Amino acid sequence: MKFLALILLLTSATPQTGSATPPRAAVRAAVATYRVGPAAVTWTGYAEVGGYAPSGTVQLRRGRFSYDGRTLRNGRFEFDMTTLEQEQAQLAEHLRGEDFFAVAKYPTAVFELREVRAGVAIGQLTLRGVTRPVRFPLAVEPRPDGRLHISGNATLDRTQFGIHYNSSSFFQNLGSYAIRNEFRLTFDLTAVGE
Repeated sequence: MKFLALILLLTSATPQTGSATPPRAAVRAAVATYRVGPAAVTWTGYAEVGGYAPSGTVQLRRGRFSYDGRTLRNGRFEFDMTTLEQEQAQLAEHLRGEDFFAVAKYPTAVFELREVRAGVAIGQLTLRGVTRPVRFPLAVEPRPDGRLHISGNATLDRTQFGIHYNSSSFFQNLGSYAIRNEFRLTFDLTAVGE
Protein backbone atom coordinates (compact mmCIF):
# COMPACT_ATOMS: atom_id res chain seq x y z
CA MET A 1 0.00 0.00 0.00
CA LYS A 2 2.83 2.39 0.90
CA PHE A 3 4.51 1.51 -2.41
CA LEU A 4 1.33 2.47 -4.35
CA ALA A 5 1.05 5.79 -2.48
CA LEU A 6 4.70 6.60 -3.26
CA ILE A 7 4.17 5.92 -6.99
CA LEU A 8 1.07 8.15 -7.06
CA LEU A 9 2.94 10.94 -5.29
CA LEU A 10 5.91 10.79 -7.66
CA THR A 11 3.78 10.68 -10.82
CA SER A 12 1.64 13.62 -9.70
CA ALA A 13 4.77 15.68 -8.90
CA THR A 14 6.36 15.01 -12.31
CA PRO A 15 6.04 18.07 -14.59
CA GLN A 16 3.80 17.58 -17.60
CA THR A 17 5.38 18.14 -21.00
CA GLY A 18 3.67 20.23 -23.64
CA SER A 19 2.16 22.63 -21.11
CA ALA A 20 0.54 25.64 -22.83
CA THR A 21 1.80 28.11 -20.20
CA PRO A 22 5.56 28.67 -20.01
CA PRO A 23 7.12 29.17 -16.57
CA ARG A 24 6.76 32.74 -15.29
CA ALA A 25 10.51 33.40 -15.31
CA ALA A 26 10.69 32.54 -19.02
CA VAL A 27 8.09 35.20 -19.86
CA ARG A 28 9.96 38.13 -18.26
CA ALA A 29 12.44 40.08 -20.34
CA ALA A 30 15.88 40.65 -18.93
CA VAL A 31 16.18 43.89 -16.98
CA ALA A 32 19.21 45.98 -17.91
CA THR A 33 20.70 49.04 -16.23
CA TYR A 34 21.38 52.09 -18.40
CA ARG A 35 23.31 55.27 -17.71
CA VAL A 36 23.15 58.75 -19.19
CA GLY A 37 25.16 61.93 -18.84
CA PRO A 38 26.76 64.24 -18.60
CA ALA A 39 24.47 66.13 -20.96
CA ALA A 40 22.96 69.60 -21.34
CA VAL A 41 19.25 70.07 -20.66
CA THR A 42 17.57 73.21 -22.01
CA TRP A 43 15.36 75.33 -19.75
CA THR A 44 12.95 78.07 -20.81
CA GLY A 45 11.21 80.64 -18.61
CA TYR A 46 8.36 82.93 -19.63
CA ALA A 47 7.22 86.47 -18.87
CA GLU A 48 3.54 86.87 -17.94
CA VAL A 49 3.18 89.73 -20.42
CA GLY A 50 4.58 89.77 -23.94
CA GLY A 51 6.72 87.18 -25.63
CA TYR A 52 9.89 87.34 -23.54
CA ALA A 53 11.08 83.75 -23.00
CA PRO A 54 14.71 83.48 -21.92
CA SER A 55 16.33 80.07 -22.19
CA GLY A 56 19.61 78.44 -21.27
CA THR A 57 21.06 75.16 -20.09
CA VAL A 58 21.74 73.16 -16.97
CA GLN A 59 23.94 70.05 -16.89
CA LEU A 60 22.59 66.60 -16.16
CA ARG A 61 25.53 65.28 -14.15
CA ARG A 62 24.49 61.62 -14.34
CA GLY A 63 21.52 59.33 -14.51
CA ARG A 64 20.77 55.61 -14.16
CA PHE A 65 17.61 53.58 -14.68
CA SER A 66 16.36 50.06 -15.36
CA TYR A 67 14.85 49.04 -18.68
CA ASP A 68 13.21 45.70 -19.46
CA GLY A 69 12.67 46.26 -23.17
CA ARG A 70 9.33 47.99 -22.63
CA THR A 71 9.43 50.15 -19.50
CA LEU A 72 11.90 52.52 -17.86
CA ARG A 73 11.78 52.47 -14.06
CA ASN A 74 13.77 52.92 -10.88
CA GLY A 75 15.81 55.85 -12.18
CA ARG A 76 17.84 58.57 -10.53
CA PHE A 77 18.98 61.68 -12.40
CA GLU A 78 21.22 64.34 -10.81
CA PHE A 79 21.44 67.89 -12.12
CA ASP A 80 24.33 70.22 -11.30
CA MET A 81 22.47 73.45 -10.60
CA THR A 82 25.73 75.42 -10.38
CA THR A 83 26.00 74.98 -14.17
CA LEU A 84 22.77 76.89 -14.84
CA GLU A 85 23.63 79.17 -17.77
CA GLN A 86 22.00 81.88 -19.87
CA GLU A 87 23.56 84.14 -22.50
CA GLN A 88 23.00 87.23 -20.30
CA ALA A 89 25.50 86.81 -17.45
CA GLN A 90 23.50 89.04 -15.08
CA LEU A 91 20.33 86.98 -15.58
CA ALA A 92 22.26 83.72 -15.12
CA GLU A 93 23.71 85.00 -11.84
CA HIS A 94 20.23 86.08 -10.64
CA LEU A 95 18.79 82.65 -11.47
CA ARG A 96 21.58 80.95 -9.50
CA GLY A 97 20.92 83.29 -6.55
CA GLU A 98 18.49 83.21 -3.60
CA ASP A 99 15.53 84.65 -5.57
CA PHE A 100 15.44 81.55 -7.76
CA PHE A 101 17.45 78.33 -7.43
CA ALA A 102 19.82 79.24 -4.54
CA VAL A 103 22.56 77.02 -5.98
CA ALA A 104 25.09 77.85 -3.25
CA LYS A 105 22.77 76.16 -0.74
CA TYR A 106 21.15 73.62 -3.12
CA PRO A 107 23.80 72.70 -5.74
CA THR A 108 22.04 69.51 -6.86
CA ALA A 109 18.52 68.78 -8.08
CA VAL A 110 17.40 65.14 -8.27
CA PHE A 111 14.66 63.44 -10.27
CA GLU A 112 13.71 59.99 -8.96
CA LEU A 113 11.88 58.11 -11.72
CA ARG A 114 9.39 55.54 -10.51
CA GLU A 115 8.33 54.38 -13.96
CA VAL A 116 7.23 55.39 -17.43
CA ARG A 117 3.61 54.40 -18.07
CA ALA A 118 1.82 55.03 -21.40
CA GLY A 119 4.53 57.50 -22.46
CA VAL A 120 4.42 59.48 -19.21
CA ALA A 121 7.33 59.63 -16.75
CA ILE A 122 6.16 59.43 -13.14
CA GLY A 123 8.42 60.31 -10.24
CA GLN A 124 9.56 62.90 -7.74
CA LEU A 125 11.71 65.97 -8.26
CA THR A 126 13.75 67.51 -5.46
CA LEU A 127 14.59 71.10 -6.34
CA ARG A 128 15.81 73.70 -3.89
CA GLY A 129 15.37 71.19 -1.05
CA VAL A 130 11.66 70.62 -1.79
CA THR A 131 10.39 67.29 -3.15
CA ARG A 132 7.22 67.15 -5.25
CA PRO A 133 5.59 64.54 -7.50
CA VAL A 134 5.95 65.26 -11.22
CA ARG A 135 4.67 63.75 -14.46
CA PHE A 136 5.69 64.60 -18.00
CA PRO A 137 5.61 63.05 -21.49
CA LEU A 138 8.65 60.98 -22.42
CA ALA A 139 9.57 59.16 -25.64
CA VAL A 140 11.91 56.15 -25.62
CA GLU A 141 13.41 54.81 -28.86
CA PRO A 142 15.61 51.70 -28.75
CA ARG A 143 18.50 51.99 -31.21
CA PRO A 144 19.94 49.07 -33.23
CA ASP A 145 23.26 49.43 -31.35
CA GLY A 146 21.52 48.79 -27.99
CA ARG A 147 21.48 52.42 -26.86
CA LEU A 148 18.23 54.24 -26.01
CA HIS A 149 17.20 57.66 -27.32
CA ILE A 150 15.14 59.47 -24.67
CA SER A 151 13.43 62.79 -25.31
CA GLY A 152 10.70 64.95 -23.85
CA ASN A 153 9.56 68.17 -22.22
CA ALA A 154 8.76 68.69 -18.56
CA THR A 155 6.69 71.74 -17.62
CA LEU A 156 7.16 72.53 -13.95
CA ASP A 157 5.59 75.05 -11.57
CA ARG A 158 8.47 76.83 -9.81
CA THR A 159 6.22 77.99 -6.96
CA GLN A 160 5.74 74.34 -5.93
CA PHE A 161 9.45 74.38 -5.05
CA GLY A 162 9.40 77.63 -3.06
CA ILE A 163 10.45 79.97 -5.90
CA HIS A 164 8.05 82.91 -5.66
CA TYR A 165 10.09 85.76 -7.15
CA ASN A 166 7.83 88.04 -9.25
CA SER A 167 5.01 85.48 -9.30
CA SER A 168 1.59 87.08 -9.70
CA SER A 169 0.25 84.22 -7.56
CA PHE A 170 2.08 85.78 -4.59
CA PHE A 171 2.55 89.46 -5.49
CA GLN A 172 0.15 92.04 -6.93
CA ASN A 173 0.67 94.86 -9.43
CA LEU A 174 3.83 93.44 -10.99
CA GLY A 175 2.85 94.52 -14.50
CA SER A 176 5.56 93.68 -17.04
CA TYR A 177 7.82 92.36 -14.24
CA ALA A 178 5.58 89.34 -13.62
CA ILE A 179 7.13 85.96 -14.44
CA ARG A 180 5.03 82.89 -15.20
CA ASN A 181 5.09 80.15 -12.60
CA GLU A 182 5.74 77.48 -15.21
CA PHE A 183 9.11 76.85 -16.78
CA ARG A 184 10.06 74.11 -19.23
CA LEU A 185 12.91 71.61 -19.36
CA THR A 186 13.62 70.05 -22.77
CA PHE A 187 15.89 67.04 -23.06
CA ASP A 188 17.24 64.85 -25.83
CA LEU A 189 19.48 62.16 -24.35
CA THR A 190 21.25 58.95 -25.27
CA ALA A 191 21.48 56.18 -22.69
CA VAL A 192 24.05 53.39 -22.79
CA GLY A 193 23.69 49.94 -21.22
CA GLU A 194 26.08 49.07 -18.41
